[in-house]
Amino acid sequence: MNSAIRLLAWAFALLLVALPLVAVVNGWVAADHWPIQRLRLTAEYERVNAEQVRAAVAPQLGRGFFAIDLAQVRTAIAALPWVEQVEVRKRWPDLIEVTLREHRPYARWGRDRLLSDRGALFSATGQEALQGLPELAGPDARVAEVVALYAQAQKIFAGTGLSVVGVRLSARGSWRLALGNGAQVVVGRADPEPRLQRLVRVLPQLLSGAAQPFERIDLRYTNGFAVRWAEEQGMGNGESGMGKEQPAPPDAVPPSDPPPPAAAPAPLTARAIPYPPFPIPALPISHSPFPIPGSITT
Repeated sequence: MNSAIRLLAWAFALLLVALPLVAVVNGWVAADHWPIQRLRLTAEYERVNAEQVRAAVAPQLGRGFFAIDLAQVRTAIAALPWVEQVEVRKRWPDLIEVTLREHRPYARWGRDRLLSDRGALFSATGQEALQGLPELAGPDARVAEVVALYAQAQKIFAGTGLSVVGVRLSARGSWRLALGNGAQVVVGRADPEPRLQRLVRVLPQLLSGAAQPFERIDLRYTNGFAVRWAEEQGMGNGESGMGKEQPAPPDAVPPSDPPPPAAAPAPLTARAIPYPPFPIPALPISHSPFPIPGSITT
């Protein structure tokens, strides 16, 4: 009986000592003691500046060291445009340390978002001033596939004098490329890389005999492809016998992707370009240089 009483007394004494410590550490009491007065920021400034970070942290400055809510500080900084990842720590007696990393844009994605070099899709202010980024688009879940085909298409067109500046994948799975000269290449749904390889094989012959640059190439044929030439002033449409074709807006997704004809038009027509008789090896789609974007830990 006496031992039980002694044990209960010891437990009560420890509780009396521990409760004040827990209350102080959690900011339940003495919340205004040892106030946070200083902010130390570690970052490579390019689009986020110290004033923005300080404004995000300001509501917590002046609170006690143990009362400050680091989760709120982290959330406030992570909400700033261009911030990809942020770490926040407290240093005794009055210091908050913030380490952040900015998004580095790799490409434009659709109408109003950017794709970072780490595979994250994000929106940010000032993106209209960015120059030279490729224009990519497609379902968000297929970012890695779009980037992989863009990278492979750059390799395929290397040495042709034409650059690939955009790749789009429609909701129906149809591929379309934009070239640096303003032309479009409609690839279709299946085997995009073999089709592009076959095009590049005959591209020198195609360009050498052309009086005008091409505006659009359609690769959705089994034995050739259709070419739409730029309209020569006063000469009418580049495809004889056809109405004027209006190019799709840059961000438009084709409403449908009808199946291509079983064969290209006869070689004597203005539209038909037959493929060469030699086989073209098919290359597998390479992996994306970054993972499919997911949640970003802040």
